[in-house]
Amino acid sequence: MEIAKGTITSLLRERGQTQEAGQAEQELPERVDTERDSGILQRFGIDQDELISRVTGGRDIPGL
Repeated sequence: MEIAKGTITSLLRERGQTQEAGQAEQELPERVDTERDSGILQRFGIDQDELISRVTGGRDIPGL
């Protein structure tokens, strides 16, 4: 699933991880692929399932 970099940096800022948000802003592509970029997401302490749930509002989306 592709997610906008801003969604990820916002999540980090909400968690109080402002330094990590700044790093993510520098390191992540504009569109983050949760599978391709899973290593980077893990480095920032972001769980792929949590991120997808946040983006989809907790709804199941066919194919995910």
